[in-house]
Amino acid sequence: MASLGDRVTLRIVKSRSSGFYLDAGELGEVLLPGSEASSDLHVGADVEVFLYLDSSDRPVATRRTPRAIPGDIALLTCTASNETGAFLDWGLPKELLVPYREQSKAMIPGRHYVVKIRLDEKSGRFIGSQRIARHLRSAAARYRDGDAVTGLLWGKTDMGYKVVVDGKYSGLLFSNEVFQPLAYGQTITAYVRETRKDGKLDLSLTPEGRKKISPKAQELMSQLQQMGEIMLHDGSPAEEIQAQLQMSKKTFKQVIGQLYKQQKIVILPDRIQLRPR
Repeated sequence: MASLGDRVTLRIVKSRSSGFYLDAGELGEVLLPGSEASSDLHVGADVEVFLYLDSSDRPVATRRTPRAIPGDIALLTCTASNETGAFLDWGLPKELLVPYREQSKAMIPGRHYVVKIRLDEKSGRFIGSQRIARHLRSAAARYRDGDAVTGLLWGKTDMGYKVVVDGKYSGLLFSNEVFQPLAYGQTITAYVRETRKDGKLDLSLTPEGRKKISPKAQELMSQLQQMGEIMLHDGSPAEEIQAQLQMSKKTFKQVIGQLYKQQKIVILPDRIQLRPR
């Protein structure tokens, strides 16, 4: 059964000057505008389309693929605003409305915003919502500690960065464990550190334990191979280590300990060098 917000394959049942009409079941005959016609289309042919409402709130078909579909949380660009709300480019002729009641702050044309695309039960239209938290689910029993996830950054608090995990769940990266620039709307790979009792996820940008050390050890080895030495040691202040290597002092000490045991580096009183071969 075809529904609004679906990408489906439908059969062409009529051809008119305005375009082709498709059999969409309970939605009736839905127009695929002539502007999207091509030589391979004819009555009786099947065509893959996305179904949504046009500017007159009539079901309409398009062969275009939207940047995000209903149910997704995505980063979209604001193109305009008026007394009704803001409009975002989601890749379709009719732009996505974000009513004022669904905005956490005023949207400015030209800027990008993370929104949830959903069906508004009152109007029957697809709308966007900036109120991300209310649309996130509990991740209880979904992940094991250490699992890799895809995250979308959508906010920041005093504690850290708010993350949409795998498009559905609520996660947090703690500020004091982030040693690289992060931006609103950025997509990242993160690792589950813990699932809290409320179903929210504590995240890390690096794997825990031995997995955490290896990528950082590779980074340090790359710098040593380029520079020959680094003017840091196991007694260096945490601020200097973070400024030069973007890692915590604890991680730094674990890394140089691992590399020292592997006989790859020499730790001198005021610096670290590659071990001569």
